[in-house]
Amino acid sequence: MQKYADVNRDSGVDSFQNNPTSIKVLFKGGSKIYVYTYSNPGQIHVEKMKKLALSGDGLNSYINKYVRKNYDHIE
Repeated sequence: MQKYADVNRDSGVDSFQNNPTSIKVLFKGGSKIYVYTYSNPGQIHVEKMKKLALSGDGLNSYINKYVRKNYDHIE
């Protein structure tokens, strides 16, 4: 997992892991890793989330606005 930069210091995301067809997200204060895949919530969302994760800004807001609990599974 890679530490999320959180450039504005206002995110609920702690760290992430980009994979070819998925992204894994660990939220601050949590122990569960949420896995978002091309299957759920879909390729368009996953690719946008991967870009936001790398930029260090906007990932938590995007998840809250567009995917909410529409993850594939929890690890």
